[in-house]
Amino acid sequence: MLRQARIATLAALLPVMAGAAGITPQPPEAQDTIMGGPEGQVQVTANAGFDQWIAGFRNRATAQGIRQDVLDRAFDGIGYNADVIQKDRNQSEFTKTIWDYLDSAASDTRIANGKAALKANRDLLERIEAAYGVEKEVVVAIWGLESAYGTFRGSTPMIAALATLAYDGRRGAFFESQLIAALKIVQAGDVDPRAMTGSWAGAMGHTQFIPTSYLDYAVDFTGDGKRDIWSDDPTDALASTAAYLAGFGWQKGQPWGVEVRLPEGFDVELTGERIKKSPADWAALGIRDMADQMVPDHGPASILLPAGAKGAAFMIFQNFHVIERYNTADAYVIGVGHLADRIRGGASIRAGWPREDRALLLAERRELQERLTSAGFDTQGVDGRIGPNTIAAIRAFQKARGLLPDGYASLDVLKRLR
Repeated sequence: MLRQARIATLAALLPVMAGAAGITPQPPEAQDTIMGGPEGQVQVTANAGFDQWIAGFRNRATAQGIRQDVLDRAFDGIGYNADVIQKDRNQSEFTKTIWDYLDSAASDTRIANGKAALKANRDLLERIEAAYGVEKEVVVAIWGLESAYGTFRGSTPMIAALATLAYDGRRGAFFESQLIAALKIVQAGDVDPRAMTGSWAGAMGHTQFIPTSYLDYAVDFTGDGKRDIWSDDPTDALASTAAYLAGFGWQKGQPWGVEVRLPEGFDVELTGERIKKSPADWAALGIRDMADQMVPDHGPASILLPAGAKGAAFMIFQNFHVIERYNTADAYVIGVGHLADRIRGGASIRAGWPREDRALLLAERRELQERLTSAGFDTQGVDGRIGPNTIAAIRAFQKARGLLPDGYASLDVLKRLR
């Protein structure tokens, strides 16, 4: 799913492409993302407040250029969807460790399916690569993580889901903007509102575009006059994904990242996305790839320790940050990049992970931020998201306590703060 809507998971749609592409269908649970689980059944309930909200929204939509006939078609028979509200309330609580996520993202089945999908669609993918300069394996990897190569695209009706989420108000402005965009897509004739389906929070099609990103980046690669990301034919969806990455500066030939070894005694305070050096400068500090060679010069790079000093280390490049535009979670970016590498025939990640650790729950992540800030290590907000500010605060706390300052948000750090 695209960056703005990485808050949803994929629905359990019956496999529609598996036989033709030689793909082994994956169960919905194999599609769990970093947040959440498979969708349930749609629960449409009567809600007078929702109906009143729709009446008011119609006026706002008309003011933004949506025709009345489009509104009539789109809202005909829809109701309040209680199921999407339940998912919106609960999805942030469910998290995976990066190693659990990667075990699924680059599983043997997903790699084999990716190779099969690449083989079945090679001519198309090579044309897309030639047009947009994005390697076919990267496009296939996103396809694999977003919808298991088209087999789980989501079956939730988009108009009702987006209207429900906009009415709910927790992120009302965002979802109303997505609803307006969805109506513009319908008005343009790209899809009938009844065929506009996807995952519960608005991500649609083979590669899970949200409506605003669709308007900005979706392309008609088939030339049939429609940008169709919903049908069994993945052409427009895959080309749209390449167009999206190209639009954010994808550099063909540059890796997303390279697994590296850090020398004994390496200063872990030099790790993190905010510090960039040339591969030659990193080599001068003793960093080598897993074959004990200097990493080639692909431009400025950072050293990332997604599971702290006890896990794998990566030298990441600009293309890492381009994939972040799809999803800001490090686990997702590494998942896409590593799956693409494996589909291409690359090696598995060689370093181990601290598998004895568990992921912090949302309440624990918030508590971590609160306790850090109270102890004088300001996280600049309490939102449960472990971003650069929280990582910097953890480093400062670790350094002050004589611990290895790797910035890793672990249960051990939280216990020490308690």
